[in-house]
Amino acid sequence: MSFIPSSRQTILTGDRTTGPLHIGHYAGSLRNRVALQYDHDQFLLLANCQAITDNASELGKSEGFRAGKGPNHVIEVALDYLAAGIDPAVTTICVQSELPALAELSLLYLNFVSVARLERNPTVKEEIKLRGFMRDVPAGFLCYPAAQAADITAFRATLVPAGADQAPMIELSNEIVRRINRQVQKDILPEAKILTPPVGRLPAPNGKGKMSKSLGTVISLSASDDQISDVVMSMYTDPDHIRTSDPGRVEGNVVFTYLDAFDDRAEEVQDLKMRYQRGGVGDVTLKRRLIGVLQGVIAPIRERRFEFGRRPDYVMDILATGARKGRAITDDTKRCIEDHLGIFRLR
Repeated sequence: MSFIPSSRQTILTGDRTTGPLHIGHYAGSLRNRVALQYDHDQFLLLANCQAITDNASELGKSEGFRAGKGPNHVIEVALDYLAAGIDPAVTTICVQSELPALAELSLLYLNFVSVARLERNPTVKEEIKLRGFMRDVPAGFLCYPAAQAADITAFRATLVPAGADQAPMIELSNEIVRRINRQVQKDILPEAKILTPPVGRLPAPNGKGKMSKSLGTVISLSASDDQISDVVMSMYTDPDHIRTSDPGRVEGNVVFTYLDAFDDRAEEVQDLKMRYQRGGVGDVTLKRRLIGVLQGVIAPIRERRFEFGRRPDYVMDILATGARKGRAITDDTKRCIEDHLGIFRLR
């Protein structure tokens, strides 16, 4: 058994289930996924096992969605997917923990990558620094690039929509693919290409680093109009732009970064930039425009999310269907690799 190319490219992407998604996820990936889903075989992975790698202390704190006793981050992210426009009729949504082949492949892949190679991964290095792990980094966190490689290859994905910071992860996955293919002297697994969005990673509203759930610097996809307004009015602009008549800087101005990402009237935004640089546009004017833009983006998502949230059985059925389909594909890939590597199985 080996990989058989399809006329349609296969997409694998997803999110760690550490809480509801935010506007940065929407700009960086969700919009792209919605646009791609009808022309590709798309799988979205609710990566709840990967979420444990740096959030183990949160285990056991959720009572479950159906019981109504507390938040369930898997369901929260699934609701965000559906509310943003993911169509379960064409996109398969899978829960990582429901696919045991992924864990088995992760363990297998660790034999095809060195500790030194994992430690050199710039994405992992940055995350270790951000979380202050240093040498106390959990082994699961250090090894999660191998787990991510298992996710990608188990679905035989050829495209991975992700931010540019994830490029080292995709390259490491492809290195493992090449090693396995060389080992068995046959191309049983495809390599994947990263598909980066036109919008880069959004900065935090305060201008300090990236937008991050773990740092609490986000605008959620269920934010109210008032919450959006409060965040935008506190956004970092140009500290030297004190009066409307003062020339202002566009570069590093968070409001303009968000306008570039979400305002579809690009020519008007360009005109605002030129006027702002000359002097003549106040920060409040910019922020009021951005408030209107973001409220226009988030309001329909928030409303759809509320409606889906009232249909828990429907959401659970989508995840159950995704688990069945995902299990069949990932089990097939695992058996293919085991057969070619000569790993013993009773059946």
